[in-house]
Amino acid sequence: MDAFQEVLNVIAKAVGLKELTLGGILRVVVLLLIGYLIIRMLMRVVDRLLDRSKSVADIRVYIRSGVHIFLWFLLALMVAGSLDIDVTSIIAMLSVAGLAVSLALQNTLSNLAGGLQILVTKPFVVGDYIDAEGTAGTVAEIGLAYTKLTTPDAKRISVPNSQMSGAKITNYTNEDGRRVDLVFSASYDAPTTTVKTAIQEVLDGIEGVRRDPAPVIWINAYGASSIDYVVRAWTGTQEYWDVYYAIMEGVRESFARHGVEMTYNHLNVHLMERK
Repeated sequence: MDAFQEVLNVIAKAVGLKELTLGGILRVVVLLLIGYLIIRMLMRVVDRLLDRSKSVADIRVYIRSGVHIFLWFLLALMVAGSLDIDVTSIIAMLSVAGLAVSLALQNTLSNLAGGLQILVTKPFVVGDYIDAEGTAGTVAEIGLAYTKLTTPDAKRISVPNSQMSGAKITNYTNEDGRRVDLVFSASYDAPTTTVKTAIQEVLDGIEGVRRDPAPVIWINAYGASSIDYVVRAWTGTQEYWDVYYAIMEGVRESFARHGVEMTYNHLNVHLMERK
């Protein structure tokens, strides 16, 4: 028994403990066993709470990991306290180390906070086409540090989440439909009914234009040499650009068939003879 105590004393000196006894080891083992069981029960409760909350579904794994690490950290402090280790000095040391790390990784931590905010609030999801203050593209990936966008010309843009979470975001694909707004200019000589008929023929011939709500055509403004007609038509989000360009090309041809002049600015120069 004395030999076993000698071994414990050697181990105690090696790890910086004043004393290590068999009773102390048994207390640590019992504490670890009880702590392990309590952590398992608490994690089950956390899992049930996370399963009920749909708003944190995307960051469920991160929350669970954070809680798990925190519980084991508390258990480690309790074990250290049972061995008469100065826990306050450990906490102070960890606090200083944490402050130093947070200062060194300030931008990274800011990106992580922004990523968590995006995953919780969900201003956009993967597959949405967004514009974040001039940076536009289809969302390809939402990470904890960066949000990756794919532009229409197949470029990949990685935007720090600290910028993305604070930007004004326009989500073009959040709804299942979008309205196409276009303005066409026609000569004052063209009757209003003729212009509207020419435009309506184009809208009726495009399959992607929705009939409910029906498209509208109105006089929008009287210009110096032309009348502006506004066209508003609803279509599916994925069909927006196809419908947009189909209307643009179709109206030019329809105006030509109906004899409607698409006016443009003219400059008339009059030459006068000097007497």
